[in-house]
Amino acid sequence: MKNKLFTFLILSIIMTGGLFNTVAAQDTVIRKFYKGRLDSLNSNILKQERLIQVFTPPNYKPGSTNKYDVLYVLDGGNWNTGLIADIQRFLEGEDYMPPTIIVSVLGIDRNKDLTPTHMEDWKTSGGADKFLGFIKNELIPYINKTYPSNGDNTLWGHSLGGLFVMYALLNEPKVFKSYIAVDPSLWWDKMYLPKIAADKLPGLAGLNITLFMGGREGEAGRSMKIDTMDTILKKIAPAGLTWKTINYPDESHSSVRFKITYDGLRFLYSGYTGKDIVFHPMNGIVLKNKPFKLWYFNDPSKVYYTTDGTEPVPTSAKIEREITLPGPTTLTVKRFANRARYSRSTIGDFKAGTDLPAVKKEKNAKPGGFSYAYYEGEWSGLPVFKKLKPVQTGITSKDFDINKLPRQNNFALLINGQMEAKEDGYYIFGFDADAGSRLYLGNQLLMTTDSLHDNGKSYILPLKKGFYPFKLEYLHKTGDRKLELVYLTPTLTSTTKEPVTIPLDLQYSDH
Repeated sequence: MKNKLFTFLILSIIMTGGLFNTVAAQDTVIRKFYKGRLDSLNSNILKQERLIQVFTPPNYKPGSTNKYDVLYVLDGGNWNTGLIADIQRFLEGEDYMPPTIIVSVLGIDRNKDLTPTHMEDWKTSGGADKFLGFIKNELIPYINKTYPSNGDNTLWGHSLGGLFVMYALLNEPKVFKSYIAVDPSLWWDKMYLPKIAADKLPGLAGLNITLFMGGREGEAGRSMKIDTMDTILKKIAPAGLTWKTINYPDESHSSVRFKITYDGLRFLYSGYTGKDIVFHPMNGIVLKNKPFKLWYFNDPSKVYYTTDGTEPVPTSAKIEREITLPGPTTLTVKRFANRARYSRSTIGDFKAGTDLPAVKKEKNAKPGGFSYAYYEGEWSGLPVFKKLKPVQTGITSKDFDINKLPRQNNFALLINGQMEAKEDGYYIFGFDADAGSRLYLGNQLLMTTDSLHDNGKSYILPLKKGFYPFKLEYLHKTGDRKLELVYLTPTLTSTTKEPVTIPLDLQYSDH
């Protein structure tokens, strides 16, 4: 099946001619604003003052109740944190991960802080235990108290920092929800960490931790002993540890940071979306013993559904791009994320009913468009139209365009008439408009738009050949105007599967 079925809801189609037009936002100049605050705390464990730099999400406002995941970056400063901040912002913009606090942990003696044992050639080495204690018992509590943290933490480290990431995973696995080890120096002290991994890994069972470990291909990459740790993980990694290892060709010890950070964050937040789970149709009235089709367009991996009203689990039926439902049902679709707080579900209620009854064509009704009345005013919600006098009236003919109405903001429309159905069967209506707008058919309210449904709504119902009262109530306050309506007839559903605007010769009004 083609993916164009409800692209009007996903990509915001510009409709030329006919009932509705929408406005496309203009390109704007890109500006990056990172709200970085240089902070510090005195560590009783390390016996020294430690500097950190904290970057809150650009849209965060002090006093807000919003809380965020926290990404702790070892070897902080522009060398690592600047790169990671850019990657994080990009992934957030693509809806691959949520807004995140980034804590840049500035170093003093990395050879001391990041290494788990003492080696003679590294005079200050072996302080990882105290440094981990500082992070766990002092730094994280300070961040949780001072900044809008939700308590879900990720630890990122490169080279010796990657060694420390693996050390923290094996010794204090509950401190962080996720771990990214970038070309970690697992060769340290005759592979100290790979040697203790077999005894430590069982302690991770059931903790729902995520690990991404990456390195380089070739001899230089093999010298880091990442392959040794990978072999151990493949043999004895417990349930509850979700992990992945990738070695990248043609990268240096420094350049590999970019790819591992990008892929690592994508993996840690696999299944994340900041949007509602959307399928079409989303709700409606259906007939007993008459199946209907439903479409899902997003990534189907980790998405499952049930039809009995229960919450899906990973053993439930896996969603497909097109599924057939037998009749009335309560459909629950759930997308599972590696971080449980970002798993999302949506319920579609398909109630049992009968064909919506048709009515006689109004005596003076003619095809060519619905009637519309245009009103001006500042309302918090849809006005009571019958109490208002329209500023302008007309027909939604091929020349009708909401962008050509007298006002750009603070106006309302009442569109009504009769819609003709040329065949019996299921019709699916797709509706996307400013919040609070309503669509009626046969004097029955089908859909009300709201801000939670960025991709619009859809509704299925059975019709008979004939005429149906049509009414659309639209309110626009400020900003971009959004008003789109399309439908699928029974024939379109079984052939092209592409929605269309209601043809003008099927729109009737007294004009």
